[in-house]
Amino acid sequence: MSVTVASSEPDSVSSPLRAAIVQAIVAAGGWLPFDRYMELVLYAPGLGYYARADHPFGWWPGSGSDFVTAPELTPLFGQALARQVLQALQASHTDTVLEFGAGSGALAEVLLDALGPTLARYRIVELSGPLRARQAQRLARFGERVQWLRHGPEPAVDAVVIGNEVLDAMPVQLLAFDGRDWFERGVSCDGRGTFIWSDRPTPLRPPHDGDFAAGSVTEIHPQAQAFVASLAHWLRCGAAFFIDYGFPADEYYHPQRVGGTLMCHRAHRADDDPLRDVGLKDITAHVDFSGIALAGQDAGLAVLGYTSQARFLINCGLLESMPQADVRQRVVAHKLLAEQEMGELFKVIGFAKGCNFDAIGFTAGDRSHRL
Repeated sequence: MSVTVASSEPDSVSSPLRAAIVQAIVAAGGWLPFDRYMELVLYAPGLGYYARADHPFGWWPGSGSDFVTAPELTPLFGQALARQVLQALQASHTDTVLEFGAGSGALAEVLLDALGPTLARYRIVELSGPLRARQAQRLARFGERVQWLRHGPEPAVDAVVIGNEVLDAMPVQLLAFDGRDWFERGVSCDGRGTFIWSDRPTPLRPPHDGDFAAGSVTEIHPQAQAFVASLAHWLRCGAAFFIDYGFPADEYYHPQRVGGTLMCHRAHRADDDPLRDVGLKDITAHVDFSGIALAGQDAGLAVLGYTSQARFLINCGLLESMPQADVRQRVVAHKLLAEQEMGELFKVIGFAKGCNFDAIGFTAGDRSHRL
């Protein structure tokens, strides 16, 4: 027996994308699991949020952007990360960086400049055609050193892998608790074609035990965990660093987090209703870093460390770079480090395979024991 909760649908919905989702719901028998819905909303070819021709990355709403990422804020972020990347390149005896979801190309540009001839190849895995075009324009001066892949690489790759705000954009499954039983939350249509929540019984459970209250909703992350496991499959020698907002499992699945972490972003404003303005705003969920670490370890990766973004960037020399930066850059860098801004909410996790080294980003403040 399903439990259904309605959500209104505004006139501003992207009609072609909405029609494609309705068709998928009908084809699936009237109910679509949320991860499939999220995948269509974000990545449907030519229709999804990241397939749009306009640019979601930028500074303020007046620029037409929906949110800003750390590489867009200041090159100091990429310059600090470059020190960690350089150490990993040297430890793994490789000259290739592989970035997933390169956005506007801002991080790639800084890393290419900072690493110079040490970096022979910069490969980008980007699903969005408009974003590939934007990256190609920005990175044209680096010529053939930059290459694009439509899908993940073939096995036996030696590289240092980078993913900044990639894991949070991977589709999640939703679980809802009624006080006795768990249900998987999906999306259906009512008689007017409006998208509504619809819950179905499921054997799925959160990966962390807790005294969940009736009405609790949370996410599980099989796609992100499968991605990390696949990385272990094709990476022969190298390292991987993922920067994103999230928590270890005991914080992620804390009983007080009754509403989960699912969030939407549009014009630098956040809301919690992914059934509205479909295709016109981003949908994200925080990362369960314990699950990511376990998926990597089970697949053969070694965890190099896990810490806050602030501690990682300080370990990588951000504070030493700030005196050479102008006043504006120093002010913006504070946002990367401040506990009430990005410094604590964002975390960094590192993996290695085929090489062993003490990553400089985790020399102080490593929280691997918390995973």
